[in-house]
Amino acid sequence: MAERLAVVTGGNKGIGLAVCRGLAQAGLRVVLTARDQGRGENAARELTKEGLTVETAVLDVADGASIARFVKAMAGRPVDVLVNNAGIAVDEDRAQGESWGNAPGLTADPERIRQTMETNYFGPLALCQAFVPGMVERGYGRVVNVSSGMGQLADMGGGYLGYRTSKTALNALTRVLAAETLNSGVLINTCCPGWVRTDMGGPQARLTPQQGADTLVWLATLPKGGPSGGFYRNRKPIPW
Repeated sequence: MAERLAVVTGGNKGIGLAVCRGLAQAGLRVVLTARDQGRGENAARELTKEGLTVETAVLDVADGASIARFVKAMAGRPVDVLVNNAGIAVDEDRAQGESWGNAPGLTADPERIRQTMETNYFGPLALCQAFVPGMVERGYGRVVNVSSGMGQLADMGGGYLGYRTSKTALNALTRVLAAETLNSGVLINTCCPGWVRTDMGGPQARLTPQQGADTLVWLATLPKGGPSGGFYRNRKPIPW
């Protein structure tokens, strides 16, 4: 069997870098994507020094032209695994001095919400539309959408409107595409990595990036007949 090819967005640091490491350790060839070429190359160099098969590419999932260039560059290279990891949270409440996200829904800045949706929802949508049809045609594919417990309708609270709604939308995308690819050999799931020590999670978070990446890597390497259309944390289903 040919070496599987995985694309990981936002792969130059944090959870994304840990996912790249985990997939490469599992024997996949990994395309580590990053908005900044230098940062992507530095991250890939770190992994290749560990003997892992990783290459890098520039990709800004909030920029349609960047997505188009990346998809064109990948033409002729079957993508078997897509991990939509890149994400932002910018709908901050400056008046309250919050670092991100805590503006009440009635006063949140719509432009910041749109910006969050571009990265967290429309970017993954565009990449799924680019690569999932080929997965279906070949009869194999794994898609992992990185969501959050803050996108759960079952436990929805106040504040963080842009981030919450973007992740809820990503969850809906997961369910729709999983239904549309049922029995095709393509498995599409979403997960909450938990509270991870990253730029977004902060230094007080409980989990390391490697721990946060565990469920992502598991979903990206599910065997034939594995689940599709699920929402997971710690490799276990959680409510929507």
